[in-house]
Amino acid sequence: MSTTETVAIKEIVKQKYGEAALRVTSGGSSCCGASPASNCGDPLTADLYDASQIGQIPHEALLASLGCGNPTALAELKPGEVVLDLGSGGGIDVLLSARRVGPSGKAYGLDMTDEMLALANENKRKSGIGNVEFLKGEIENIPLPDNSVDVIISNCVINLSADKDQVLREAFRVLKPGGRFAVSDVVTRGEILPEVRKNVLAWVGCIAGALDENDYRAKLAAAGFERVEVEPTRIHRAEDARVFLAGQGIDVDKIAPQVDGKVLSAFIRGVKPAHAQNPCCGPACCN
Repeated sequence: MSTTETVAIKEIVKQKYGEAALRVTSGGSSCCGASPASNCGDPLTADLYDASQIGQIPHEALLASLGCGNPTALAELKPGEVVLDLGSGGGIDVLLSARRVGPSGKAYGLDMTDEMLALANENKRKSGIGNVEFLKGEIENIPLPDNSVDVIISNCVINLSADKDQVLREAFRVLKPGGRFAVSDVVTRGEILPEVRKNVLAWVGCIAGALDENDYRAKLAAAGFERVEVEPTRIHRAEDARVFLAGQGIDVDKIAPQVDGKVLSAFIRGVKPAHAQNPCCGPACCN
């Protein structure tokens, strides 16, 4: 992918997520793939958090969620750990993680969108949770030192990056030896015809760059991770696609059956080896 294409993708993502944050602050809600006409009944984002979790966070944090899973429920977080959420949006997963790691731990959120960062900091203020810090930056260049994080989470964000290999290398770098990678993301399974995928790109930004599940495994292994797993949490059927496609000017009857069972929400795990060395060969490559 060219530099121009990479920049264009980042700008589109910034615009989309900035608009989502502004909708929340003006009293609306955000959707992942569903059009406004679908009233946000999005099978990707619906019913991800239980009542006990919803009660722990400001309502605006839930409204701003554009995720496809609940990494805080699936990741094993322990008191005193340091957690980093890649693409933290309105802060829902950061705030929930901060409660689980407790006052002796820390939860960072990383986002490149000013509007989302403003919303996240307001949600932090409303929550009264002190062990939280939101950072501005890109997930391809994480502004944290080597070996500084116990757990990395993310919720339907890595698929949006134009350089997933770099994201995974950066995740590996900032994790402590033995640290865990535990993210929710969208993956594909089996062949999706190019002309169908092109239409899929139009109907849901959340899978604009979704990897095949086997490619995701291979990229994690190439970055250095061990014990890699891709665990489907939702397999989206044709009826889900009909919701995604609503109001997009796409032939629903033609496209929906062709993506039936081929788009998955998944929980993706990996572990940085306990004795791992970061991929750096001296002063010439280390900052």
